[in-house]
Amino acid sequence: MERVWGGRRLQDFQKSLPESGSCFGESWELVDRPEAQSVVSGGALDGKQLGELWRDPEARNAIFGANAPATERFPILVKILDCRQKLSVQVHPPAEIAESLGGEPKTEMWQIVEADSDASLYVGLKRGASKDAFSKAVEEGTTETLIHSISPSVGESIFIPSGRLHAIGGGLVIYEIQQNSDTTYRVFDWNRKGLDGKERQLHVDESLKCIDFADIEPEMDSCDGESRADCPHFRVDHWAIAEGEGREVACAGEFAYFGVAKGQVSCGGRLFQKGEFFLVPAERAETCGTVFAVDASAEVVRTRFGVAENAKLG
Repeated sequence: MERVWGGRRLQDFQKSLPESGSCFGESWELVDRPEAQSVVSGGALDGKQLGELWRDPEARNAIFGANAPATERFPILVKILDCRQKLSVQVHPPAEIAESLGGEPKTEMWQIVEADSDASLYVGLKRGASKDAFSKAVEEGTTETLIHSISPSVGESIFIPSGRLHAIGGGLVIYEIQQNSDTTYRVFDWNRKGLDGKERQLHVDESLKCIDFADIEPEMDSCDGESRADCPHFRVDHWAIAEGEGREVACAGEFAYFGVAKGQVSCGGRLFQKGEFFLVPAERAETCGTVFAVDASAEVVRTRFGVAENAKLG
C-alpha cells in the first residue's frame, strides 16, 4: 500500500516493490476484506483466498478449528508497517459507537521490529489535557502539544484499544495485529500534504466522539513473559528461539499464524525468513507443529484467536 509516510524498507522484509521511488507504508499479510484478500501459496489449496476458506464450513473447521469465532469475515488483519515519516494522529471507534458513525470498531497492537535511535510513538494525552483544550488545539493547529510521546525499543509492544489517540513516528518497522477493520478517524496530520499535493481529509467531529480523554500518558506494555496481547479479538506472543531449538506452534485443534521478526525459522519442512508469514492449520498443529530456529537465534510473533469470556480453546 502506498502511503505518504512510507518508505522502501519493506524490501528488507521479502516484499517486491516497483522500481519507482514511490513510498510504500503497509504490507497486508493476513487479510479478508472486499478490497484485499490473502491467497494460499502452495499445497492442495494453492490459489484459494482466505475469505473463500473462511466461509466454507468444512475448510473453516479444518484450518481454523472448531472454536473459531462466528464472524462473516476472518476477524483478524495482520500488517507490516514501514514508517519513514510520522503517521497522522488518529483514533479508531469503540464498538458501542462505531455503527452510529458508519464505521467498524478496531482494536490493535504493535510489535516493534526495527527502530531508529530517535524514533517515537505518540499515544494518549499529556497530563492536564481536557476535551475542551484538545478541541481548541485542533482548531489552532497545535494538537501535537497535547499528545504524549514514548521512545520505543525493538522487541517492545503496546496495546492500542479502540478510543486511544495514537500516531506512529518515523524510523519504525512494526508488525500490527488488529481487528478486521479499516476505519480510522484522522484528527491531525502535522500540517502536511498527501501524495496528491493536497491536505488529507480530517475527521474531527468523529474523532472527538471516540477519543478516550482519560487515557493519560500511557507507556509501552510491561509484558508478562512472552505474551504481548490477550484480548477477546486476538492473542499475540513474542518468541525468541535459540539456534537449533524448537517450539510447539499451538494446542491441538487451534490454528496459529506466525511472522518472522528476526533470523530464519523452519516449520512443516519449509524455511521462512524475516518478513515472511505462515499459517499452521488447526488440523496440522500436531503433525507439523514445531517452529525451529535455523543457523542462528530467531524471533517470531505468534497470533491466535482471542478468547471471549467463559470460552475455551484447545
